[in-house]
Amino acid sequence: MNSNKLFALTIIISLISGGLAAFIVVELQSPDKEELMNEFYLAENYVHVSPHGLRKHMDKGDDGFIVVDLRSQEEYEREHIIGAINIPAYRDPDTSAYGDVRRIVEMFSALPKDKDIIVYCYSIPCMTGRKVGKMLTEYGIYVKHLGIGWNEWRYN
Repeated sequence: MNSNKLFALTIIISLISGGLAAFIVVELQSPDKEELMNEFYLAENYVHVSPHGLRKHMDKGDDGFIVVDLRSQEEYEREHIIGAINIPAYRDPDTSAYGDVRRIVEMFSALPKDKDIIVYCYSIPCMTGRKVGKMLTEYGIYVKHLGIGWNEWRYN
């Protein structure tokens, strides 16, 4: 009976020790609040493009970027940011083309590598730019996001 108690005690101590060790490792590897905030703002500042800054660069004739409209070809042809090209992530205004990964990746791959690629879609809350951006990162293509969409750009 003593060997059973000793065995049970050994298991309990092992479980507690393992749990404590795992907790310590997780705590030591987890970034603190300041690190998380710093990483967030670094990514935000790198990925997001201010519409005011973009207009300023456009007015100066800066050609270090390409603006890409992700809306449907129909919507692009109706109206778009002057100078923007169209790589549609929508077949028509109501039907996404997120499944056309090969076409979208090929079109972005053909763009010059020495320019920033800035994407925009319908409006500020639109997720198209984020979805396409995520898709492209899986192929080593990185884009920036205009802080607003067409709906806001045309009125401001």
